[in-house]
Amino acid sequence: MQNIPEIENLIKLISKLPGLGPKSAKRIILKMINNRRELLKPLANNLYEVFKNIERCKICGTLKSNNNPCKNCEDKSKNFNKICVVENISDQWAIESSSIFQGYFHILGGTISDTNNDNNRENLLINSLIQRINKEDIDEVILATSATVEGQTTAFYIQDSLRNTKVKVTKLAQGLPVGGEIENSDDGTLISAFKNRKGLNNF
Repeated sequence: MQNIPEIENLIKLISKLPGLGPKSAKRIILKMINNRRELLKPLANNLYEVFKNIERCKICGTLKSNNNPCKNCEDKSKNFNKICVVENISDQWAIESSSIFQGYFHILGGTISDTNNDNNRENLLINSLIQRINKEDIDEVILATSATVEGQTTAFYIQDSLRNTKVKVTKLAQGLPVGGEIENSDDGTLISAFKNRKGLNNF
């Protein structure tokens, strides 16, 4: 293969994406180069726009445009009484695609790690969640964290953090296997987990 620095750097970058290795990266790059106007230039322009304009909402943690209010927590046309708490934006997208939940989302951006609790807790939007509950007319907080040790630890930490609020706290129940992650669950599994959710004091 020709040693072209621009191509080599691009292969290294694309290879870092989930599910892609050097071979897949090379195929993608060749496809883009062979379709400069239809793929390469529009992709480059869109990536720049995403880099410039898209950021994580400081209130709810989802993605938002700098040019518009957050469509999850600042949309005045929405009037829900439930907040679903998830670890990552990919979990939010998985639940949205199942159409089982109608309400607001709150994205933590990760879990509480067993090895570095204090630092991780500061990075999670727990205080923002409490403020949303107190500010909005929220009846229920659904903890949709993964069925991993970190996910369960995070769920119980959030429950403890919400103990001074009057909100009902529930956790996804049947359907999620031990060690399972939300983003990898199919629609049927998520629907079952939501329908059978229980209060954390029942676990």
